[in-house]
Amino acid sequence: MTDGSADPGGGNEAVSRRPGRLGVGVVGAGRVGAVLGSALRAAGHAVVGVSAVSAASRERAEVLLPGVPVLAVPEVVERAELVLLTVPDDALPGLVDGLAATRAWQPGQLVVHTSGRHGWRVLDPAVALGAIPLALHPAMTFTGTSLDLVRLTDCCFGVTAPGAVLPIGQALVVEMGAEPVVVAEEMRPLYHAALAHGANHLVTLVTQALDLLGAAGVEQADRVIGPLLSAALDNVLRQGDAALTGPVARGDAGTVGAHVEAIGGSGVEDALATYRMLARTTADRALGAGRLRPDAATSLLAVLAEDGISPP
Repeated sequence: MTDGSADPGGGNEAVSRRPGRLGVGVVGAGRVGAVLGSALRAAGHAVVGVSAVSAASRERAEVLLPGVPVLAVPEVVERAELVLLTVPDDALPGLVDGLAATRAWQPGQLVVHTSGRHGWRVLDPAVALGAIPLALHPAMTFTGTSLDLVRLTDCCFGVTAPGAVLPIGQALVVEMGAEPVVVAEEMRPLYHAALAHGANHLVTLVTQALDLLGAAGVEQADRVIGPLLSAALDNVLRQGDAALTGPVARGDAGTVGAHVEAIGGSGVEDALATYRMLARTTADRALGAGRLRPDAATSLLAVLAEDGISPP
């Protein structure tokens, strides 16, 4: 393994010689791997190798990790004191097992993965060979460009690790300019589900809204809806359910009925099903929060029923 005393890809030599600097190997130069490798390099660690198979990943490595050699996965692991595994969730267990079968993992080696779903126990095969496990998941969407390095300074990482080494994971996150948030091993799937539900489904919701505005003949739909969405997001983060506005919160069943009819005739596929489902859920939450009267909720659910019969 490298001693981390020099960065073969360049960078600030004085910084890279600070105590505690590590030789980092990046397995997977996807959108996340190349960016986090670059962030660790900026913190003074030496990126000693990166694996990149596709043309896109090779180009990304060249841009974000210039001068770092592109190597086969076993070579990256052999050279590194800290191995950063940035592969898809479903591929992670097989990768860890495969490297364990060839005894590629080394005693004292830090093995870090960025999967949101998995905690540190997915790294057990590496731990059995003496490696130190860390699960560091950035709660951020990535473009795979230098823009992400700026976004890292305003995001959190879900950190899961054995108690004795938890401070190491927290320190690495802080070095990348982000904020560590401890997530219990057994809570990783729920933690990740919450993030995916909020971020991924937001994309679906907003693209449907843009399509509906386009169907209504609105030009520059993004310009029209952008400020509204930004304000709504800011309000809900500050106020929770109290931020709810609009016809559902007001109990305007007639307006909601008009929405159902208009969306149904818009030609925007699947938008009506999404609208109905979210409006029902919104009505339930508004009712539970005391913001919607029971009689108004009954009227709303009636107009939202797919067969004209409101649910019991």
